[in-house]
Amino acid sequence: MRTPENFARFRTKFYVFDAVPQNFCHTWRLVPVVSRQHAVFVFIGRLGEDIYNARTLLLGIRYVNTALRRIDSEIDPAECQIWGPGLFPDQIVMPARYFYIQAVDKYKDKLTESPGDVFDIQITGSSSYKDCRVWINTLDRKDGSFIVRYKTYHTCHNFKIHVTYEGIHVGASPYIIKGPVYADGCYCPVKSVSDWLKQFGCRRTYNQINSDLEPFPHVNFTELRKTALQKFGHPGSMSICNYVVKDNQVYRKCYGQYVGFKMFLDAILLSLARKVYLPDMEILFNLGDWPLVSAVQKPHIPLFSWCGSDDTLDIVMPTYDITEATLECMGRVMLDMLSVQGNIDKKWDKKIEKAFWRGRDSRRERLKLIDIAREHPHLFNASLTNFFFFREEEKYYGPKEPHISFFKFFEYKYQVDIDGTVAAYRFPYLLAGDSLVFKQNSKYYEHFYKELEPWKHYVPFKRDLSDLVEKIQWAKSNDAEAQIIARTGQKFAQENLMPQDVFCYHAVLFKEWSNRLTEKVEVGGGMEHVAQPAPDKPYMDCNCHRSYKTDKVIGLNTRQEDLNIRDEL
Repeated sequence: MRTPENFARFRTKFYVFDAVPQNFCHTWRLVPVVSRQHAVFVFIGRLGEDIYNARTLLLGIRYVNTALRRIDSEIDPAECQIWGPGLFPDQIVMPARYFYIQAVDKYKDKLTESPGDVFDIQITGSSSYKDCRVWINTLDRKDGSFIVRYKTYHTCHNFKIHVTYEGIHVGASPYIIKGPVYADGCYCPVKSVSDWLKQFGCRRTYNQINSDLEPFPHVNFTELRKTALQKFGHPGSMSICNYVVKDNQVYRKCYGQYVGFKMFLDAILLSLARKVYLPDMEILFNLGDWPLVSAVQKPHIPLFSWCGSDDTLDIVMPTYDITEATLECMGRVMLDMLSVQGNIDKKWDKKIEKAFWRGRDSRRERLKLIDIAREHPHLFNASLTNFFFFREEEKYYGPKEPHISFFKFFEYKYQVDIDGTVAAYRFPYLLAGDSLVFKQNSKYYEHFYKELEPWKHYVPFKRDLSDLVEKIQWAKSNDAEAQIIARTGQKFAQENLMPQDVFCYHAVLFKEWSNRLTEKVEVGGGMEHVAQPAPDKPYMDCNCHRSYKTDKVIGLNTRQEDLNIRDEL
């Protein structure tokens, strides 16, 4: 608790603040009422002197509040918190490494609003090209915290991460890493999967993986492969790929007419193989949207897919969308789980109190949403951006609205998540924003849905949308509760759906799956070798140092749960 004596500086600042009318200062005195988070001042008029009108009083209060806000948010570099996987670049290799900064003031209170561009980030090191080439990007989350992400382009030594505030080092800065620090394109895998999972800061298991693999305790791929190709090898309607990982090399043979999406599975397998020796394994992968393995029709075939459903047994992996966003972070994609957090401009109380939605016509319920929005324009801003499935109804549900930046979605307080052909793959990004997500009840799910709770992480509504208006009205009438749900959903995304988590989920799944294979894995006839991409010139100095001896690996705590950047309301 702060004492009244501590607020003498506020009175001094008030009296010398040039913009405040001097007569106002003589007429009123400040009485501080102290609380943990805020300084509240009561203005008491002196008897026998002129009393200024309310307009003058409010003007003075406004100037005082401005001064107090500047003083009271003064940052204490020693108290600021820094954590995240990007502080261990020699052990955690990703396309874009990242860490977090939480600004803290001299009273050890976390800032809840942006202090502006106040932290200076410098990353230095040496390489065979003299200096270490590093691209740094700082994302301001507008809540007192920042994401710093950076990309390296070749092998670096004597790596140093400097975080300073007004020339003073913040937290434990500088962070010194002897190295080597490898670029993501470097082929230098850790020999043991178990060691790598510990080193990378991964969880041991996931509820969805346990549930998906339970029906398949022992798998004989010789018998399985023939049955699977007979059932799913229909070129006009289904597309699947048979993958083999052998001695950390990737091979595949695809079946079907539309197999272009194999590039997403190629990319994650090759990326992981550069980081860790993957276990020998064989999988069948569904390249389509819909899960294919019926829960009631036998035999049950272990087929990997990007989406699952309540009436199928497909083994679910992170979607191609969030996987590509992870692999191309600070690359050719603009929207990823980090960038969405740093491009939200409006705070909760400044957002438009409507439910927002944009998308194509990939499900009848999306057209129904347009009907509802037209009936309740004060509650919704919803439009279609493309017609494909219901082109004959464009005259009624059009005209098409132009696409807008996903970041602009969060100018609205409420976001609607409604299925497309299957689950809407935008859901992770909606959670990562700071709006309240309304999610349609659905039989479809992504890899993380089992860990979500309705009314805790999002607000559910019926599949036929019959109660959606009622749910929006509830949120408008219960703003504080709505904001708590929005923040809890955002916190879940920050702790479970970041790039580090996407790599971990894939690796844990492949490790657990390989343990169920009963035969020696062999490369089948006609399989194509999927080679690692050549390093970008002139940065080809990987020079992997690993001797592949079995060394004891200490698990890293990169998540720092005790440094939670979100205070509960």
